[in-house]
Amino acid sequence: MIVMEQPSALRLFVVMQGSVVPRIIGKIIGVALLSALILLIDLHLVSLPHVSISAMGVFGIALSLFLGFRNNAAYDRWWEARLLWGAIVGDVRNLARHTKIFGLPDAARENILSETAAFAHLLRGSLRGDDVSRDVRDWVGHEPAAEFASKRNPPDAALRSISARIGETEKDGAAAGFGQMTIAQTLAALGNAQAGCERIATTPLPFVYSLLVRRTTYLYCFLLPFALIESTGWFTPVFAAVVAYVFFGLQAVTNELERPFANVQNGLALNALCRVIDISVAEALGREPPEPLATTNSILS
Repeated sequence: MIVMEQPSALRLFVVMQGSVVPRIIGKIIGVALLSALILLIDLHLVSLPHVSISAMGVFGIALSLFLGFRNNAAYDRWWEARLLWGAIVGDVRNLARHTKIFGLPDAARENILSETAAFAHLLRGSLRGDDVSRDVRDWVGHEPAAEFASKRNPPDAALRSISARIGETEKDGAAAGFGQMTIAQTLAALGNAQAGCERIATTPLPFVYSLLVRRTTYLYCFLLPFALIESTGWFTPVFAAVVAYVFFGLQAVTNELERPFANVQNGLALNALCRVIDISVAEALGREPPEPLATTNSILS
């Protein structure tokens, strides 16, 4: 995730950090060259048919609506993912308080909270494909970490282990009745947040929207020079390139936002969120907490 102050007006046009230009520059140049070729053919070889500016305006409005719908849907996915991880952070802190309020034994409390921190890292690994084995081992040790990793759904395995430990505390006479129910509800909230994250990760935006928008964008950029030649002349490649930057840029932004857990510049900072959980759990257990993650070149991973 990019964390930086808004650039000044002058720097705005040259800053590349977080920009989609490097990914779409080839398409922009291609549209500009195509426009120049069409212009040269029209001026020096054969008069080409011209398209009405009004017709292209209507076409552009329709394309903008498609792009706007897809961009809003992608941002909704990104924001929902952030809300779910915010809920996970809050539920972990609630669990730490509940285990203290309802008087769980220190050993049981340490095991439960350690596995809860491991759950967060396992969920990050499941969503992003990162190797989180070291982080998990730091919290629960080698054998439990290997046991979780051997399961089809490692974060769910961690939640099951926590559930078993909570059940054992009732047998020992701790956290019975209302206390156990409260802790179980917090654990259920963690499970619901995990399911919500998995739903976003495994259910992309319908492919038909992406296909329609991409085809329409290419078609629009191909036809645009035929509408601009008469009114803009030699500036046709420039105007066509600017329009291509807008439309292809929106596509590139949407492609990143619809994958909020991907390890890309505009993805969620899952490493930093897991570090927040590490800090909360360590402090709840009376340990020395780690330092918060810092940005690297304005990127928070």
